[in-house]
Amino acid sequence: MTAPSTADRRGRDRRASRADRAEAARERVRQAEQRRRRRHGVATAVVLAVVVVAGVLVQAARSSTGDDGVPAGATRDSYGFALGSPTAKVTVEIYEDFLCPACEQLERSAGTELRRMAAEGEVRVVYRPMAFLDGYSTNRYSTRSLNAAGCAADEGVLVEYHDQLFAVQPAEGGPGLTDRALVALGSRAGASGAEFRSCVVDGSYLGWTRKATDAASRAGVVQTPTVLVNGRELENPSLADLKAAIAAAG
Repeated sequence: MTAPSTADRRGRDRRASRADRAEAARERVRQAEQRRRRRHGVATAVVLAVVVVAGVLVQAARSSTGDDGVPAGATRDSYGFALGSPTAKVTVEIYEDFLCPACEQLERSAGTELRRMAAEGEVRVVYRPMAFLDGYSTNRYSTRSLNAAGCAADEGVLVEYHDQLFAVQPAEGGPGLTDRALVALGSRAGASGAEFRSCVVDGSYLGWTRKATDAASRAGVVQTPTVLVNGRELENPSLADLKAAIAAAG
C-alpha cells in the first residue's frame, strides 16, 4: 500500500480545517439564536407583566368610578339614586320609566318641591329608574335611556340628565331618541366627554338596566310611577298626596 504523499496530507488538513471553521461558525450562529430567544422570552414576560398590571389598574379604576357594572353613586342595593340626608325621617322612593307619560307629569308637578325638601333635610328622595316600557317603543327606548342615565351618573350629573330625559320625553309607540340624541342630552346636563359617549353607544350599563328592572318587579312594582313614602305606596302619587303623606310620616 502506497503511503499518502505530503500534498495529500496537506489537502486533508485544509479540508479538516475548513470543516472545523464551518462547524465553529454554525455553533456561533446557534449560540446567537439561543441568546436572541432568551432575550425575546424575557421581553415577552415583561410585556405580559405590564399587561397584567395595567389590567389590574384599569379594573381598580373601574371599581372606583362605577364601571364595574353599577353606575357611580348608586344606593347600597345598586338600583337607586338618592338625594338628601340618609338620616331624614321620611324616605320617598319613586319607581319611574323615562318613557312613562305619568312619570313625566309627576316630575313636572312634584320634582322641584321634592328636591327642595331633600336639600333642606325634610326627606330623602330615592329615584329608582327601570326599563318597564320597552314594548311601547320601536327601539327599546326605556332600556337605552336608562343605560344613558347610568352613564350620566358616572359623570356626576344623574339628576341633571334625569331632568333632560323627561323634558324631551318622546311619545309612546315611536322610536324614541337615537343614541346620538341621548349623547347630545349629556352635553346639556354637563356630560360631554368621550367616555360618556362611548358608555351610551356601547350600552355599558345594559346589564345593570335589566337587573334594576328585575329588582323592581321582585319588589312588586307593576306600574310606573310607583311612589312609596316610608315603604307605603301612594294610590294617587300627586304633589298634594305626596305632601300629605310626607307630613303624616314625618
